[in-house]
Amino acid sequence: QVELVESGGGSVQAGDSLRLSCAASGRTFSSYVMGWFRRAPGKERELVAAVSGSGTIAYYAEFVKGRFTISRDNAKNAVYLQMNSLKPEDTALYYCAAHNEIRRLFDSRTFDTWGQGTQVTVSS
Repeated sequence: QVELVESGGGSVQAGDSLRLSCAASGRTFSSYVMGWFRRAPGKERELVAAVSGSGTIAYYAEFVKGRFTISRDNAKNAVYLQMNSLKPEDTALYYCAAHNEIRRLFDSRTFDTWGQGTQVTVSS
């Protein structure tokens, strides 16, 4: 099992960029699929992006394609979410999550380990 701690959230203007980081504990980090989820006020939690254990395969929700990039550094036990061209509708609590069910790589229901979340607020 890993423990996850997010950082990098904040309040920005529309069009700005932010980079979220997630630090993971544990010696088997590269065996975990890592993802970023978000929950906006009054909305369901949704998968934003995910990356395979090797970092070679990534998934993006349609609403962030071309704006967000997920990456990981297995040597540092870290995963990142670079968010560009932020919009007010990106305002949410962003969570880092993990799972190691490789046969269900980007199934949002498979993620079973969660961080506490980091708030992103985008004003117009």
